[in-house]
Amino acid sequence: MIQRAFILSTGDELTTGKVVDTNSNYLADKLQEIGLDLAGIITVGDDPERLEWAWKTAMERADVVISTGGIGPTADDLTTETVARLTGKKLWFDNETADKMRRLFASGGRRMPENNLKQAMFPETAVIIPNALGTAPGFRMAVEQKDHTTHLVVLPGVPREMKPMMEETVMPWLVASRGHDKVHLSHTFQTYGISESGLDEAVAGLIKPEEARVSFRASFPQISLRVSVEGLPGEAQARLDELVQRVREKISEFVYGEGDVTMEQVVGRLLTERHLTLAIAESCTGGQIGHRITNVAGASNYLLADLVTYSNESKMKLLGVSEQTLKNHGAVSEQCVLEMAAGVRKAIGADIGLATSGIAGPGGGTPEKPVGTVNIALVADGVQFARSYRMGGTRDWIKTLASQVALDWIRRYLLGLPLGAGLFRR
Repeated sequence: MIQRAFILSTGDELTTGKVVDTNSNYLADKLQEIGLDLAGIITVGDDPERLEWAWKTAMERADVVISTGGIGPTADDLTTETVARLTGKKLWFDNETADKMRRLFASGGRRMPENNLKQAMFPETAVIIPNALGTAPGFRMAVEQKDHTTHLVVLPGVPREMKPMMEETVMPWLVASRGHDKVHLSHTFQTYGISESGLDEAVAGLIKPEEARVSFRASFPQISLRVSVEGLPGEAQARLDELVQRVREKISEFVYGEGDVTMEQVVGRLLTERHLTLAIAESCTGGQIGHRITNVAGASNYLLADLVTYSNESKMKLLGVSEQTLKNHGAVSEQCVLEMAAGVRKAIGADIGLATSGIAGPGGGTPEKPVGTVNIALVADGVQFARSYRMGGTRDWIKTLASQVALDWIRRYLLGLPLGAGLFRR
């Protein structure tokens, strides 16, 4: 019976800070979804002694250890050998895996280096976990400890390969191995315009600990609130539905979506449903709004253009911003972004025009317009609205936050909500 889990992330690139460990966050989230208790996470470099210590530590404390990384073809990929040594298992060569690797290289017209065959070696008793997107399959195996059985799950470190393997193969096996008929259900609210502490305060006392678990995750620039319940299938769903409605009524003002959804996906759905088109003029955000919108499949149905008009000359030539406006108010002004939004809407023939201009830093600020000053405008039939914000953080943070506010403006306009709400109004 599997109830407690441990995560190992391996690789020198993680311990030196050259790569951010997103795998652990993802795996912790997936384990929480099915109600497994996460005992801990260890990030360890490609050193045999440290790897052995990490595996021993994890195996002592959990029913299942899930590792990512260290199963590539190079000399510093040591996970498989470490597991075999610790468990006293010999390595065996899987011809089917080797043949698949050869076919994969041949299909791309490449010669397969012989060191790739290392990825076809597995400890005895291991069950292979297929990898449809890469050359390194994973594996799982059970190891008898003094007082319990620990299951080891070894996956590649490349997220685009690891995630499908986890969701398609490992998750169903974990659910079947929990040893009970209870289901673990959850519902997530995606919020914007309220701080994490404010969100916690808003729902305090709304749900008793014995009814469900309420958790928060701040993932800039939005905050997620998750309600999780466990119980028999029918009872758990009914309880979750009732609790979700409680939360929805309390924080609906700040909820932009429910489930695993981004602000740009919500905006795209609303534009599609209303058969409306959008044109954008960006200055300080440098194309980030358009980038986020085009991350959603089907964006060409509603996004007609995204012009990055960074210089005053491009604002005048492409958008029709008047020289007098720039002289009297400057490019970072509500007057300028209003003319930018109106200009791009007219030039492209869109239903909605959106514009941003600001000072993302680290230099360029003044006492009147410090770094973090961002102006946003939206123009549509019967609407001409602009507002100035003061945003903190690094250049990247300011640009990302400005794009989130701008997208929220579109969402609010499409839903008939007041524009300009948010945490960072001047």
